[in-house]
Amino acid sequence: MMRPTRPVGIVGYGVYIPRYRIAAKEIARLWTDGHGGTPVDAKSVPGPDEDTITMSIEAARNALARAGITGERLSAVWVGSESHPYSVKPSGTLVAEAVGANPWVSAADFEFACKAGSEALTASMALVGSGMAEYALAIGADTAQSRPGDALEYTASAGAGALIVGPGSEALATIDGTISYVSDTPDFYRRADRPYPVHGNRFTGEPAYFHQIQSAARRLLTDLGKEAHDFTYAIFHQPNAKFPQAVAKRLGFSDAQIAPGLLSPQIGNT
Repeated sequence: MMRPTRPVGIVGYGVYIPRYRIAAKEIARLWTDGHGGTPVDAKSVPGPDEDTITMSIEAARNALARAGITGERLSAVWVGSESHPYSVKPSGTLVAEAVGANPWVSAADFEFACKAGSEALTASMALVGSGMAEYALAIGADTAQSRPGDALEYTASAGAGALIVGPGSEALATIDGTISYVSDTPDFYRRADRPYPVHGNRFTGEPAYFHQIQSAARRLLTDLGKEAHDFTYAIFHQPNAKFPQAVAKRLGFSDAQIAPGLLSPQIGNT
């Protein structure tokens, strides 16, 4: 387990979700003539002038307001996404400038599909926990990029979440540690010249989602000396409505413990 050398935590948080929605039944009407159920009621979609960068800026401004600090106090602005609007130009530099953090700031983009924002958070923990920085901003943001007709089209939507990591003494919530479990399992990918990602369907469930999450969660519980019943809530990655419920039960968590997390597919998978 990775632990910072000094206590760190979340000192500010912010979210931005576009106001536009599309009903899941409308997607079903186009692809299945309305037959069959839908996993969510509706999902958010970005406006014509919104992308990962604009949503990240709004979420970051909300996080700074809650933290009660100005952008110039940030030592890092890191944006995790699988839908950066530019292939070369970084999102992080634009966000840093928009929130007043530049020029003396570290800025970078993270790419790791759904894990990109988590990696930005871990890097922020390391920077603050080592004493190299007082505050660091980690963002996870995405716009919908599911292939037309794909099952992911029902739940992959748009939104951004921003977390400001700072000293544990100022934190709303402290971070005890983190675990990262990775493998080169080809379950979800998009080549550089393709507009939509694709699923390696036979890899998506057991060898990818369930194996990765169960391995990481069990190791974290062991290292922390905790069990499922020690927690009030647990939230798992939510690419659809069924997977997080199934993995929670395998790990010993109850429906009451995961109920808050199951609200998020209504507004997106960010």
